[in-house]
Amino acid sequence: MLNKIRIRHKLLISYSVVLILSISIGSAFIYMVVRDKITAELERELNNNTTAILNMVKTAAAVSIKNHLRAVAEKNLEIIRYFYDQTQNGRLIPTKARQMAAHVLLAQTIGDSGYIYCMDSVGRVKVHPQPALLGTNVADFAFVREQLARKIGYIEYNWKNPGETAARPKALYMVYFAPWDWIVSASTYRNEFNSLVNVRDFEKSVLEPRFGETGYAFVIDGSGRILIHPKLQGVNLFEARDLPDKYLKEMQRRKSGKIVYPWKNPGESRARMKMVIFNHIPEYDWIVASSSYLDEFYDPLRTIRNLIIATAIMTFMLVLPISFRIGASITDPLKKLMHHFDRMIVGDFSARMVSGSRDEIGQLATYYNRFADEIERYRDNLEKQMDRRRSVEAALRESEARYRSVMEAAPDPIVIYDPVGLVTYFNPAFTRIFGWSLDECLGKKMDHFVPAENWKETNRMIAAVLSGETISSIPTRRYTRNRAVVDVSISGATYLDRHGKLAGSVIILRDVTHSQKLQNQVMEIGDRVRRRIGQDLHDDLAPHLIGIQGLGTVLVENLREETSTSLPLAGKIVGLIAAAIDKARSLARGLCPVHLVAHGLLVALADIARQTEATSKIACRFDGDETVVMTDNTVAMHLYYIAREAVQNAVKHAQADHIAILLAQKGEHIHLRVIDNGKGIPEKSDATGIGLQIMQYRASIIGAVFQITSNPGTGTTVHVFLKASAPHSREHGKSNHGTPTEKKNSDR
Repeated sequence: MLNKIRIRHKLLISYSVVLILSISIGSAFIYMVVRDKITAELERELNNNTTAILNMVKTAAAVSIKNHLRAVAEKNLEIIRYFYDQTQNGRLIPTKARQMAAHVLLAQTIGDSGYIYCMDSVGRVKVHPQPALLGTNVADFAFVREQLARKIGYIEYNWKNPGETAARPKALYMVYFAPWDWIVSASTYRNEFNSLVNVRDFEKSVLEPRFGETGYAFVIDGSGRILIHPKLQGVNLFEARDLPDKYLKEMQRRKSGKIVYPWKNPGESRARMKMVIFNHIPEYDWIVASSSYLDEFYDPLRTIRNLIIATAIMTFMLVLPISFRIGASITDPLKKLMHHFDRMIVGDFSARMVSGSRDEIGQLATYYNRFADEIERYRDNLEKQMDRRRSVEAALRESEARYRSVMEAAPDPIVIYDPVGLVTYFNPAFTRIFGWSLDECLGKKMDHFVPAENWKETNRMIAAVLSGETISSIPTRRYTRNRAVVDVSISGATYLDRHGKLAGSVIILRDVTHSQKLQNQVMEIGDRVRRRIGQDLHDDLAPHLIGIQGLGTVLVENLREETSTSLPLAGKIVGLIAAAIDKARSLARGLCPVHLVAHGLLVALADIARQTEATSKIACRFDGDETVVMTDNTVAMHLYYIAREAVQNAVKHAQADHIAILLAQKGEHIHLRVIDNGKGIPEKSDATGIGLQIMQYRASIIGAVFQITSNPGTGTTVHVFLKASAPHSREHGKSNHGTPTEKKNSDR
């Protein structure tokens, strides 16, 4: 009949069993909860009583200490007043009176290490056992500041003397003698006053509370002597042979807490488990404890426990046969089903279940048979798919091998980052140029090979790449492993996974050091040719034209004497020659502004300011430090062109009405600034124009740092600074002081 019963009926029977078990478990749980509640209440009561006794003892001790120190302080106040009266009667001079009073105060001791000291209203020590402290101001200490504020009264504080490992509780009572502005303090350590505490004052209060029928409180000192106890008062447990002392030693070691141990009082037949809550008074090395016997609180629980056990046994005896029968009706078919599943595991899908009932077990057998049919069909399809997958994986491995071969054969360093910027791969070219191996950088960021001055442009590149843009050939610099700087050109883009999400980025760093050197050489050659042409105009053509002008002037005078009709034509020729001289000089200054060594740079920058103000009608001033001396003509030339380009940009684009050119030397560095009060560079504008790139490139040639700061609406500052002795060429590492022709012209 069980085979015909639906599973819900079987579950109903099972619920009955669970209900019986739940009753038993619930009863046991109630028993444990009640027991824990009783234990917690007992522990809380013991703990509260221990705390009350502890506070009572501390209060009694504090009152004893306060009264004793007050008596000492007031007695010494009378002594000081006596010496003061002697000065008022003319028998002692004030200085002698203070010395004698201090001598009397220092001759006294309080306890073992207490003493008397005095200080004035601002915290200067006037009397102290340690002469080194006399005259010093100790107002930095918190308790001293409280003394200065109150002047009279009792203070408790912690103090650690030199050589001690920890601070100890200390107390003082102070009085104030206004004529001498002395705050007289009697101080001592509080643990030295344990002899002043009379346990008889609070013995009754300690023994009066009872916990259960025979629980009590007691007090023990650090030597093992029982100070307060209902039966063992005055006994030293460490010396008594018939009493166990190991639990007392445990309490002495732990100082505070809870302990449960067996204890047999005198007159009792057996030891009983006892709970003790104890705490420590460090000032007197006393342990205050409250105790109670557990069996006095657990008696009602024994009856409850016996009833629960009996009920559980009876329920188990009744339910066991029913549970066994119901379990067999479910587990036997399931065992067969598990056996069939085991055959499936080894690849045999031919086994099928025989449905012997119409309940859920029978339906499960039907579903299993359908499942086996589907699994067998899926297996055949899966084998076909796996064959195709193997072919695809082989093609992918071959493609990956080709891709990796291309990456490893590439001459430029290539780095692949994950979406958060961690290295997942870089090719051998990266190791060859920068020195790091893939093993030591894998899974890490490469922030350490970016120079600090290149982080701004690097962050722009990172933002551009992560936003989906492709960057191409952006110049910057990077460190090698040995901290050498390499000029590179960076290109990069992101790549996506098969779901279209960001999977990482690919960055190509091309070493442009060689091409940078060629560019530097081309620029230096251009500068030298320009200077040579300018020098020729200045030293050859201009003097030649001046000579012609002189001859023309003589010709004009001769024609004037002869009253020739050609005199106006001759005068016009002389005027044209004078204009040609001015143009030649202007061209010479443009091609070679001046010889910029020594103070020539200041003259050239001043000339920029003068010409700008004359041509653009914009106020432009130059402020130069006369102590700036340029020993390298090439460095001075580049600084000149950077300043000129910055001024031209301010005139054309900034809409400024004031421009300042500043040249100064601070410490080891020469600083050049061009500041305007124009509209600034908008945040979304492209601040990498050809003019800015040329200025930055010129700064890099002479080894200078180029910075440009701009706030929309408040102006722009172009700042270039370099060491005063810095070489102008980062490639050669030394200054180029010009061509032989330039040196010869400079010597003139």
